[in-house]
Amino acid sequence: MGLARQSAHAFVGSALAVVIAGLVALVTHQPWLFPSLGPAVMLHVEKPRSPEASPRNTFIGHAVALLAGYVFLMVCGLADEPSALQEGVSGPRIVAVAGSLAVTVLVLMLLKASHAPAGATTLIVSLGLLRTPTQLLIAAGAVVLVTVVDWLYGRVSGRPMPLWAAPER
Repeated sequence: MGLARQSAHAFVGSALAVVIAGLVALVTHQPWLFPSLGPAVMLHVEKPRSPEASPRNTFIGHAVALLAGYVFLMVCGLADEPSALQEGVSGPRIVAVAGSLAVTVLVLMLLKASHAPAGATTLIVSLGLLRTPTQLLIAAGAVVLVTVVDWLYGRVSGRPMPLWAAPER
């Protein structure tokens, strides 16, 4: 597939996934769109056969990130505090961000489930941008939604993602 076709494929696939998640957000008035979906979708449509873009790595990566971010919010006493964008950065916030990112990286390496966008997800949570259990479940649902959309789009367009996991390189 030439560069022009690959670029057009990525353009359509990324727009499609985000528009669908955006429509769900519009209808539900919930955060079905958040920053780390963008890099995940980019991996799916640009490098659909890479291990990092596989559904396995995407789901495990964001699940670990959401959990690590939330655990560090709780441990650092920040679960009920305003986000870092509202109150600024504090010592406990730095611990939450550094700890959640380090744990996310460690667990994903041990599980051989690298997915760089998960690093953004854990920061989104530990910075307090998404912090309630409901918001975290919606974020997980959004990851599943865009992954399914990208998986289906890849099948229809002839650039399929693996069903679950891609072979390691």
